[in-house]
Amino acid sequence: MRIYCLWLCLVFSGVLQAQYPKLVIQFANKGGTVGNFTNPSTYLSARAIARRTSQNIALDSTDLPVSQQYINTVLAQGPVTLLSRSKWLNQILVQCTDAATLQRIRQLPFVVSTRGLGFRPLPSTNYAVNGKRMETFQAFPEPTVNSSRLQNTPYNYFNATTQISLHNGQFLHNKGFRGQGIWIAMLDGGFNQYRTIAAFDSVRQGGRILGERDFVDFDNSVNEDDPHGRHCLSTIAANWPNQMVGTAPMASFWLLRTENAATEYPIEEFNWVAGAEFADSSGCDMISSSLGYIDFDDAQFNYSYSNFYNNSAISTKGAAAAAKKGLIVMNSAGNSGTSAWRYLGFPSDADSVCAVAACDANRNIAGFSSWGWPGKVKPNVTAMGLNATVAGNTAAGVSSGTSFSNPIMAGLVACLWQAFPRLSNMQILNALYQSADRFANPDNRFGFGIPNMQTAYRNLKRAENTSLYGSTWFWAAPNPFSDTVQVRFIGRVDGTVTVALVNSSGTVVATQNITSEREEMYTIRFTNLSSLPGGTYTVRYTDGTTTQTANLQKLGPLFQDWLVATPNPFSNAFTVFVQPVVTGTLSLRLLSADGKVVASKQQPVTQGTSVNISFTEAALLPAGVYWLQAINGSAEKRISILKGK
Repeated sequence: MRIYCLWLCLVFSGVLQAQYPKLVIQFANKGGTVGNFTNPSTYLSARAIARRTSQNIALDSTDLPVSQQYINTVLAQGPVTLLSRSKWLNQILVQCTDAATLQRIRQLPFVVSTRGLGFRPLPSTNYAVNGKRMETFQAFPEPTVNSSRLQNTPYNYFNATTQISLHNGQFLHNKGFRGQGIWIAMLDGGFNQYRTIAAFDSVRQGGRILGERDFVDFDNSVNEDDPHGRHCLSTIAANWPNQMVGTAPMASFWLLRTENAATEYPIEEFNWVAGAEFADSSGCDMISSSLGYIDFDDAQFNYSYSNFYNNSAISTKGAAAAAKKGLIVMNSAGNSGTSAWRYLGFPSDADSVCAVAACDANRNIAGFSSWGWPGKVKPNVTAMGLNATVAGNTAAGVSSGTSFSNPIMAGLVACLWQAFPRLSNMQILNALYQSADRFANPDNRFGFGIPNMQTAYRNLKRAENTSLYGSTWFWAAPNPFSDTVQVRFIGRVDGTVTVALVNSSGTVVATQNITSEREEMYTIRFTNLSSLPGGTYTVRYTDGTTTQTANLQKLGPLFQDWLVATPNPFSNAFTVFVQPVVTGTLSLRLLSADGKVVASKQQPVTQGTSVNISFTEAALLPAGVYWLQAINGSAEKRISILKGK
């Protein structure tokens, strides 16, 4: 069976192949792939499969591995080295400098094209002057430490207080949502010294660094590379006493190097896609990428404005594919706000990517933050990125860029998804957007604006409650009761709620006060009520603005239950003792074990006046288990009764 790739083929030039030794080879299809749809565990982890299942995402041809037969045939053509592969794009990355070998590869029937993507080493290792980097680390003056605590939180975020409180992130943390169980793939240029810096003691000792991969040098070690990724990681993962705490300090991380910090070539976009595919197949939930692509060290690769919003950039294709697999993809909008380009970089243009702009502590947009290209709401949201707190080697410091606003927001999104794990990636992002302060009037600087995590949580909680309970929010049971009443309610206010048990004369016989939050479920119990006289009681809820009541019937003190059958077991007849809950009709039915009615009785009764009814016909029944059902008004009860031989 020939399985065709979903992606449009790229058109490449022979000049690029000769100039750059690292090339992408595009295959026409996936003929001969070893993967199949019936056994995805051979190419996807259990977590990756579970993510698709939970979001009802079907497997498709992009999930299947690149054909190993095709790869082997390419490698057999001469001196060519396989570096990496992309099943989503149906491409492989190779290194080859032999012209004759390249010619033979191009002539293979399943090869659509080849393209040289880089890289050509530069004479120095200075950062490229294309907006890839404008972040510079600056240590806090010693010994200044912000030791202020946020109100109503046990956390001390130290120097990171502002970048968390700006989004009410402490609201999620206080509820225990700190990223536990969420796997985040960090795509960057390196995580220099993360293995030894104190900022990451907690995440290392907790075993929450899941691993590292290097898609640039292929040594699968990222500790000795560029520090940019470490700065980004710290805004999420740090738990550093007297210095800083991240936005999801209990999350778990894959550290993936896809970027060569010293150069800028399209090969890094291919690496980005390879890293995103690894994040997917290994079971990550999210991607946080503080990378973007606009122009390159060789201008013939540069993007133009015509590339916006048409899924043409390599990294945009990969980011869109990752989102289709159920991952949340977060990407920095870019730092081109004051440059000639001005607009966001790729892959932030993808519909399904959350592009994050940068603001300062006073909610003003940072001048460097990239503008959104007209036609869509881009960037999507804004977080603090001007003078953001990040981890240095020995202390926290500040740095500026959308590189940091993005992971700050990504960590909070991780906490939100932890709170609502059954929701899809797009449902979580939509809740994020709707919580932002400009959602009703977005623009191309802030996007939907600055999110509020309390608002996002409350909106999702309200929707969850409605799906479970409809419009009902107050319950009291059992009815009738003898000794205990349980009251459950969904909070309507942030404040004090009073729940009282009131008798028919209007006297409060029991009361409890509780501090509630909107949309949270609460349960309270009134106990030791057996000595109360029988009759009608009211459970009353008040919160200062809303009152809700429910009426319950109390059984008299002589009856611990309002329905009794004796003897049980019986051999001939038995008698039913009932204390009616309401004045009206009492219906009794004797049911066989399979639910068939074998005897029934009905008579008028008065509330509180006990009655006894004999079932003499039961003497003729065969031995076995029976059910006695009583219905009196809205009260219904069923007990089992045994007929002996």
